[in-house]
Amino acid sequence: MTAVFHDLDGVPVLVTGGGSGIGAALVQGFAAQGARVAFLDLLDPAATCDATEAATGARPLGLQCDVTDDDALRAAVAEAARAQGDARVLVNAAALDNRHATMEVDAAFWQKMIDVNLRSYFFATQAVLPGMRAAGQGAIVNFSSISYMMGMGDYPIYTAANAGITALTRGWAREFGAEGIRVNAVAPGWVLTERQKRLWATPEALAAMMDRQCLKRHLDPGDMVGPVLFLASRASAMMTGQVIAVDGGVVTVAA
Repeated sequence: MTAVFHDLDGVPVLVTGGGSGIGAALVQGFAAQGARVAFLDLLDPAATCDATEAATGARPLGLQCDVTDDDALRAAVAEAARAQGDARVLVNAAALDNRHATMEVDAAFWQKMIDVNLRSYFFATQAVLPGMRAAGQGAIVNFSSISYMMGMGDYPIYTAANAGITALTRGWAREFGAEGIRVNAVAPGWVLTERQKRLWATPEALAAMMDRQCLKRHLDPGDMVGPVLFLASRASAMMTGQVIAVDGGVVTVAA
């Protein structure tokens, strides 16, 4: 950790998709700031709770939850609020980036991808809004992706959902701004989580991405922590409706 955001100390934070990859790095990053962190994930939360406690001395509240189940999502948000207080920071980080071709998609796969990558963001935000409104403040950080900016063609539903996340971010910034609630987004490049390494990080693919990046180091989950902490804290008090690409400079040279 290279920066301390003192205003995050003691603040209730909720992270969706916090059980692995980028989400787990965010949970640890907020815990290191002294925040009261809860996270939701389909995976058993124990490993992330143990790793975070070992690294920071603080144990987050991990709740196993299918974020595409609206009732379960609302119940988990309420449980986190009872345990740690109404969320002042929400990070929507749940994602599913399965590769697919348009002609291979059926209605069930379409719905699953939209439910994870877009619907869960909408209803998680809806669930935390009453608490943020009552407090007269809040910060929502959504995870988008540079994939739709790049016109990538190997997961069209995923890219469409991430374009939708950007649209929600900008619309929500306008809708909630008068109530003191800020909404911003982070658009990562190719972050080499364990899932990415296992499924898609071939030497050829890695070399191609490195050719596109201005900064010649592959991204890891920890690279997302600082930008999210910044957007969650008062350091970005007058930023809302923004999408920050954290991609090593890929979008800069995309054209």
